[in-house]
Amino acid sequence: MRIATSEIMRKIDNYCINELKIPGIVLMENAALKVVSNLQLDKYSSFCVVCTKGNNGGDGFAVARHLHVLNKEVNVFLLGNKDGMSDDCRINYNILKEIGVNVVNINNIQEINILRDSIEKSQVIIDAMFGTGLSRKIEGIFDSVISMINDKGKYVISIDVPSGLESNTGEILGNCVKANKTISFQLYKRGFLNYNTSNLIGKIVVEDIGIPEIAINKFYNNECIVDESMIREKIKVRDKYSYKGDYGRVFIVAGSDGFTGAAYICVQGAVRSGAGLVTLCCSEKIQPILSSKLVEAMTMSFDQKEKVKEMIEKSDAVAIGPGMGNNEVTYQLLQYVISNAIKPVVIDADAINVLKGRANILKNKKCKVIITPHLGEMARVTGLSIDYIKENRLEVSKKFAKDYNVIVLLKGYNTIITDGYTTLVNPTGNSAMASGGMGDCLTGMIASFIGQGHEPMEATYIAAFIHGYCGEKLSKDMFCVNASHILENLPFIIKKFTGEFMKD
Repeated sequence: MRIATSEIMRKIDNYCINELKIPGIVLMENAALKVVSNLQLDKYSSFCVVCTKGNNGGDGFAVARHLHVLNKEVNVFLLGNKDGMSDDCRINYNILKEIGVNVVNINNIQEINILRDSIEKSQVIIDAMFGTGLSRKIEGIFDSVISMINDKGKYVISIDVPSGLESNTGEILGNCVKANKTISFQLYKRGFLNYNTSNLIGKIVVEDIGIPEIAINKFYNNECIVDESMIREKIKVRDKYSYKGDYGRVFIVAGSDGFTGAAYICVQGAVRSGAGLVTLCCSEKIQPILSSKLVEAMTMSFDQKEKVKEMIEKSDAVAIGPGMGNNEVTYQLLQYVISNAIKPVVIDADAINVLKGRANILKNKKCKVIITPHLGEMARVTGLSIDYIKENRLEVSKKFAKDYNVIVLLKGYNTIITDGYTTLVNPTGNSAMASGGMGDCLTGMIASFIGQGHEPMEATYIAAFIHGYCGEKLSKDMFCVNASHILENLPFIIKKFTGEFMKD
């Protein structure tokens, strides 16, 4: 599912209308039909459609016409005067008048009672006030009507974008409709990714309204949401003649005294997601503990310097950071790994924390690097506040990825994965997974998929999607999902995405 800003949508619309000669009224009609198809007409019979004079209002007038033709009870309102009404909106407005549908014009607070009555009596409120182009603060009668919809509406559907939501940032422009469902068109709006929008947009449906691919591809900026089809397409099916060497050597540098669990989970994340050979490098003090627990992986200590160098050089992927501690030893080990590695390196946890003020070491490398911070770690390494990063996750991630030529996986709701040029958003996972060890598991999985032959960007989004997907499935029957539950179920979930048994 591709993501767009309001500027991109405007360019696409203009290109369709001016260059491809698709009349705007055709796109408006297609949009209206898709809205109607999502209205559960077998369940609901009375509708209140609230419109303004722009194209979003035109969509609403067209929806109202179809509801009238279907013999539904429909009350239609135009907020504000009709001076300056867009051409396509005026066409649908006039059609309604011609077929005998009364459009009540609400110009001031004194006239608002009739709208309040309709909102209270109707089963469904259709918000067709403001679309993706809104940039000014909601005020006056529009503010009052939005508050009334939120207070009195039983079930609210927003067309394209909940009115009052800045579609690029997810910012509330003074006041915003709280929709139960948002029916958006063609591309997912970037503002929907904001942390604060989930209680405003409700269930999201993105409908194709007949915009040709040539128009989308001309302006689309390589941002999309990962879905199951992408994972099924990319997961490698195992050939029956393959052996462990075909599925990668993964080298993991992790753990410290008191933090053996992080190292264990990271290693198991690699093992359970299919890596052929996994070796843990840890301090000599904790090596006996982890050797006894890791029956399917090998261990060695930091002190075996020549062997460490050899393992870094011959491994297909290296992961470093979980449970190591934010200290100089961790920094020295990270620096050593980066300077010696040729194959991709996944940097997580304390290996990110030690980059505070020293991120320039990421610029001098011969290997691909994937950095996997949560918000706090991203704040430390960038010097930006957590609140700022929350509001600008895409921009912050893309800039860091470009500046340091790395892949960034910024964890959290709608995890961001970007190399600075292509950006993917992972929609899987939920708060049932909010517990220690989840990130360690993900780090091991990313390294594992790289070891199995996936390109670093590909391995990162596959791991993120499956990790979150596994947690979602388990949370249907569990109050909380821990990393150990993910590890236990990973092979079964990955098998689901191969879609077939071993190749002949």
